[in-house]
Amino acid sequence: MSKISQDVKSLIQDAIRLEINGQAFFNEAAAITHNELGKKMFVRLAQEEVKHLETFSRLFSQVIQSDDWKKQVRSEELKGPSPVIQELAERMKRAEGKSEVEALRIGMELEQKAVDFFTASATKMDDPEAKEIFDKIADEERFHYDLLLAQHDSVTGSGFWLDSSEFAMDGKY
Repeated sequence: MSKISQDVKSLIQDAIRLEINGQAFFNEAAAITHNELGKKMFVRLAQEEVKHLETFSRLFSQVIQSDDWKKQVRSEELKGPSPVIQELAERMKRAEGKSEVEALRIGMELEQKAVDFFTASATKMDDPEAKEIFDKIADEERFHYDLLLAQHDSVTGSGFWLDSSEFAMDGKY
């Protein structure tokens, strides 16, 4: 992929915007969560969003074999809320102080939307290496969903049948 098409550029911008706003979302969730374990989990998820940004940077640089894509994706184009997160952030503000369970539900919905976005983006990639990047990030978002689900199941006392969990935390089912 020596030249980035406008569609790919737009997907990269949307993906980066999603990760930046996801980090802010999870930091906000950590701030309003009273449970210490829940707080730590949300902080960890915020840190994971930063890792995704680093992954995008490294992998796209490898695909293009230069850092030229960074010049094409200008920082001012990345400012502003991600449409995927905007509505969920409003719900989080309304849920403030109400329930950690609601924060977990909103976080799970965010992760599912991220999985859907990255999976759909992967199908739009002509370049197999770019497709692989989006597939990899989608897998990481699935793991985040599983982490939130495990926390939700723990808090609500659900999700276990016959003394075994419904999924493995390593992302293998």
